[in-house]
Amino acid sequence: MLSRKSLSLLSKCGQLSKLSAQTARQAKRYLSIHEYRSAELLREYGIGTPEGFPAFTPEEAFEAAKKLNTKELVIKAQALTGGRGKGHFDTGYKSGVHMIEGPQQAEEVAKEMLNHNLITKQTGKAGKPVSAVYIVKRVDTKHEAYLSILMDRQTRKPMIIASSEGGMNIEEVAEKNPDAIKKFSIETSEGLSPEMAKNVAKSLGFTSGAQDEAAKTVSNLYKIFMERDATQVEINPLSEIEHDPNHKVMCTDAKFGFDDNASFRQEKIYSWRDLSQEDPDEVKAKKYDLNFVKLKGNIGCLVNGAGLAMATMDVIKLNGGDPANFLDCGGGATPETIKQGFELILSNKNVDAIFVNIFGGIVRCDYVALGLVEAARELEVRVPIVARLQGTKVEEGCEIIKKSGVKIYSFDELDPAAKKVVELTQG
Repeated sequence: MLSRKSLSLLSKCGQLSKLSAQTARQAKRYLSIHEYRSAELLREYGIGTPEGFPAFTPEEAFEAAKKLNTKELVIKAQALTGGRGKGHFDTGYKSGVHMIEGPQQAEEVAKEMLNHNLITKQTGKAGKPVSAVYIVKRVDTKHEAYLSILMDRQTRKPMIIASSEGGMNIEEVAEKNPDAIKKFSIETSEGLSPEMAKNVAKSLGFTSGAQDEAAKTVSNLYKIFMERDATQVEINPLSEIEHDPNHKVMCTDAKFGFDDNASFRQEKIYSWRDLSQEDPDEVKAKKYDLNFVKLKGNIGCLVNGAGLAMATMDVIKLNGGDPANFLDCGGGATPETIKQGFELILSNKNVDAIFVNIFGGIVRCDYVALGLVEAARELEVRVPIVARLQGTKVEEGCEIIKKSGVKIYSFDELDPAAKKVVELTQG
């Protein structure tokens, strides 16, 4: 429970800090899949997408380009990041997207891309490893539009966002020409009606000859959204194309997000997960049902409950400190999960102190205290630990810490504890 001073400080802020709000979104893990997997899913639902094949070696890239039997090709590095075309590799090789004209060139470019890290504005300095390339036929694009499907938090209904201006950052369109963006709210119980699908298609700026296929594409994308437990479907661009015998409309780039809570019923989708694209510590945390997100500060945080974890980070910031992570150990904090949490926190060499904030409702504070003491001993923790315990068996928990001989600063109120941990990192 927050003290009156904490509540007062937070109310003066008016809302949770941007840091904790962004972290809360990050802590909700949604699966992203590679472009070639997205294309496979689109084809499964009868949605047009350029013909292409993935390749995992330069030799496979040669064969993929050979099968496509055209000089009009594109090779794309498969990494879960935006801005691939403007990125560069750790070798200095420029761009993760290249126009190529045949098998030999496909093999040469694949050698430059595969088993190297692609660095973009979104990846940070380390970049993302590239273990596959996707080779596709180029298409003759007549018009590019934008379409996405997501869950609107305000109405708690699916929403389609469409724009006749695609192939660019949708935020730029919203800023420069907001009237070009149309929104369509869908009643979940009724689903997407044929009439609404046609209205969406009309908003895309396609010619009349392409609108029937565009409406069908919109309907099938909504099927993916609902049937595959997607959190987001984003097609940018959704293109009207020319000179193709089978399609007038194609998804020429697609991004999907899927709800981790539905992984048990989406086994095929989750078999496509590429762990090399995820932070190793966050992958490890997931194995122990810990919600862990790295940040840039120097105060490690271990808290039970996402809301309390966000409030803890805010109070650290209000006292002049900087959190090194978001770590929610949930309602089932055990000595083992606390130890794993400490290991994750200490994997960050920038951590100068650890702040443990536990409200013992479901969790007993004496049980948590035992875990803290054991973890500190087994891991030979060298940075100071500040523990704020409140709730069930708090007196027993504080007594365990006191008698342990381990240097843990124990508090029963949040503000003094936060102030102390900040002092320890600044002294």
